[in-house]
Parts: sequence; C-alpha cells; structure tokens
Amino acid sequence: MRRIVQAAALLLATIVAHAQEARRAPALALRDIRGRSIRLVDYKGRVVLLNFWATWCPPCRAEVPDLVKAQRLYAKRGLQVVGVTYPPETPRAVRRFVRRLGVNYPVALGTKETRALFDKGETLPLTVVIDRDGNVRDVIEGILLPEEFEQKVLPLLTP
Repeated sequence: MRRIVQAAALLLATIVAHAQEARRAPALALRDIRGRSIRLVDYKGRVVLLNFWATWCPPCRAEVPDLVKAQRLYAKRGLQVVGVTYPPETPRAVRRFVRRLGVNYPVALGTKETRALFDKGETLPLTVVIDRDGNVRDVIEGILLPEEFEQKVLPLLTP
C-alpha cells in the first residue's frame, strides 16, 4: 500500500510539473518607449526573460545591470531580455533611465493588467522565463539571482 501511495504521489508531482511547463505565454503586444510595437510572438525561437520592473523600485534598479550583462553575454545563444515597466511610469522618465543605465534590450510600457497575465501579486521585479517554443517555464519574484539564472535559464539556452 505504501508503494502505491508513493507511486501515486510521484505521478501527481510529474503531472503538475508538466502542466506548469506547458503553459503557453499569452499573445502579448505592447508599445515600447518610442511607440513601436513589441510582440512576444516575434521572439519565438528565443529564450525570453520578460522582466517587470519600475524606475521607482530599488531592487529593480539594482537588477538592471545584471540583465544588461546577460543580454550581452547570451544573445548569440538565443537569449532575449524584454523589460516591461510597471505603473505609474511616464515614457520620458523610462527613456531617461534606460539611456542612463545603457539598457541594451527592448523596454515596453506595461500595465497592472499586463503583469497580472503572469502573476496576481505585486512583487517587483518579476521575471517570467519563456522557452523557445513560447511556454512559460518559470516566474521568479524578486531579483533574478545568478544561481537562479544558472539553474532556470542557462539550460534553456543549450541548443
């Protein structure tokens, strides 16, 4: 009986893990800080880090240099960071911030509803890891730590 319960628990855990892995990213279309369209579907075939942040959020500001570095180091392996602001933000303030920090990835103007497509909370920063097929693989609340990047993102960059 004990083995049956263990086997059932293992099967259930496998099913839950697979269901989480297979969640499709929504068909997201936003405007960037210059008014151009950014569509998530345009990045199919790449590993996307969809990073929700705000200029008024200290942990977000601390995380941006690491995201700039990751974009630079891993773009050729298929990484695409996309920043999405969290309100209240003005395009002017975001452009100034992006320019000052040398952000090398697209930045879109988001809404609370945009963020709610991925997570109902309000923790910032929030990074959504999307695989090459457009599936949400993970949602990371708070700063994306180097260990998390190695465990959750790097394996997806391997061809």
